[in-house]
Amino acid sequence: MKGLLLLPLLLLGTVSALHLENDAPHQGRGETQADLRQDLEGSGDQERELALNDELSDAFVDEEAMESDQAALDENVECPREEDSVQMQASTGGQTCTYVLVRKRRTFNEAQTICSTCYRGNLISIHSYRTNRFIQHWTSSRNQARFWIGGFIRHWILFKTFHWIDGTRWDFRYWAPGHPANGSGRCVYMTSRGGHWRRTSCQSHLAFICAV
Repeated sequence: MKGLLLLPLLLLGTVSALHLENDAPHQGRGETQADLRQDLEGSGDQERELALNDELSDAFVDEEAMESDQAALDENVECPREEDSVQMQASTGGQTCTYVLVRKRRTFNEAQTICSTCYRGNLISIHSYRTNRFIQHWTSSRNQARFWIGGFIRHWILFKTFHWIDGTRWDFRYWAPGHPANGSGRCVYMTSRGGHWRRTSCQSHLAFICAV
């Protein structure tokens, strides 16, 4: 009976995922002015609703991870050693921000806990191509290939909505070709090669960037 109930959901997810793949920007071909306008102006709505597809096992694992006991994480937090982190100040979006790249790999929830407890900040939210480009160059110069940013999917059933963990507006995105439809998991990471975003399980262990 469960199999019969899941079949329509999986079919719905397949159709919606294909539609979303066609809508996702393919910036790997080089950044043109049209690409940048699409990212800066049309970034919020196309991938806000992402239908359920066939990654149900990842969904339930991540759901549990995102709702884990925050008090336990706070109690057991271990702040990074100085040699495991790199700080940088930069003026992006008209304001000066301090970013901390933590090389020691953590899950998404553990990374956010370290950002809030150790640095009184959050995993970074990115709201412009300029900031994204800066983070790409900075991490590339530090030989850091992949790292968490603060994007995550709030809901799994039927429709998925992207949010920033610091509560700011989801008004920019820079997905890798084929993403987010072809990804799995509900948390977002960035690559220094191309600066593109992908989604993966929140239980993955990655380096991360805090915005202080």
